[in-house]
Amino acid sequence: MTTATKSSFAEQRTVSPLERVQHVLHANPILGPLAVLVLAVLAFSLVSGRFLSAANLGLVLAQVTVIATLALGQTLIILTAGIDLSVGAIAVFSSILMANMATGLGVPGALALLIGFVLGIAMGALNGLLVTRLKLPPFIVTLGTLSIFFSLNSVISRSETVRGADMPAIMTWTGDTFGVGGFRITYGSIIMLLLFAVFFYALGNTAWGKHVYATGDDIEAARLAGIRTDRVLLSVYTVAGLIYAIGAWILMGRLASASPNVGVEYNLDSITAVVLGGTSLFGGRGLVLGTLVGALIVGVFRNGLQLGGVDVVWQGFAIGLLVLVAVAIDQWIRKVRA
Repeated sequence: MTTATKSSFAEQRTVSPLERVQHVLHANPILGPLAVLVLAVLAFSLVSGRFLSAANLGLVLAQVTVIATLALGQTLIILTAGIDLSVGAIAVFSSILMANMATGLGVPGALALLIGFVLGIAMGALNGLLVTRLKLPPFIVTLGTLSIFFSLNSVISRSETVRGADMPAIMTWTGDTFGVGGFRITYGSIIMLLLFAVFFYALGNTAWGKHVYATGDDIEAARLAGIRTDRVLLSVYTVAGLIYAIGAWILMGRLASASPNVGVEYNLDSITAVVLGGTSLFGGRGLVLGTLVGALIVGVFRNGLQLGGVDVVWQGFAIGLLVLVAVAIDQWIRKVRA
């Protein structure tokens, strides 16, 4: 037996159980979030007998639908090692534009939605152009457009809420429910799940998806490999804008109105779902299904803590602690040795 072979065997024998876990989580980033979700469900089912009721689980899904949709767009951007602080602003501004076109200008509901989707795409594309053409950091770009879109939102809406009763039915249709057994599920939740299915396929089975991962993992290496990274980044921000606009439609159904006074917390909530879902903030690693699990973790924790009688302040404390732990674990996983 050669010295090199003996050394190889010695290295294999010294791999600790913790290092094995590190390797498994590096290869399967969704396992960690799934474990947290299962443990949370088990724990809260013991805290409250109402937690696992069909009515409550349907409520949890309805509550996370908007954030999960917005977090899907956020995931695409974070996979490219960027970040989007204008998530909530684009979603809320899109909802206000749709609602005001339908009620103030008399635009048919379906057409108002389509125009709103196009405007959401334009807002996302603006972010992408500033990042790719002017080479500005995504954090600065989206911090600036966050203020711009929220300001325009106040101007257009005049700080007034548009009631669902004043809008065409299709604009709040996403909030309607149908029964599945004892569950009540909103049409918005179905749209959200379909979006996740589409992008799960796109990221895993198309050249575009592979280019997104490559760009986030090492943008210079991707460029040298022939990938047009600026085009990839622009497409990601543009697609994210469309997803946010669809999220605006779901939001109107959820609230049965279009309010200019919501969305402040959507930026952090979307990032929280992405981080808890195992997507690395440094780009190039993660799954959209992990983001869905991350959004469910947030929803389960908030719902479970409410049923347990925990004060709202401590609910926020628990979610913040989860985020810090998730980021620390991500840093640890990234240090995995081959």
